[in-house]
Amino acid sequence: MDREEIGLNAGLVWNALNESEGLTLKGLKKVTKLKDKQLYAALGWLSREDKVTIEEVEGDLLVNLIKY
Repeated sequence: MDREEIGLNAGLVWNALNESEGLTLKGLKKVTKLKDKQLYAALGWLSREDKVTIEEVEGDLLVNLIKY
């Protein structure tokens, strides 16, 4: 997996989150069809750019876009 692929996957995740009020990791996997490693790398990318928040809710991780 190279930087370009991670960036493209980050775009898929961003689009999925932009069309929702937040998604769990399971929900993101279902919508984006990404594998675990691809999803985690994309979330790392978006997190590093301060584009998402990730919080634990009832034992699952909930991901939301940061909207400025």
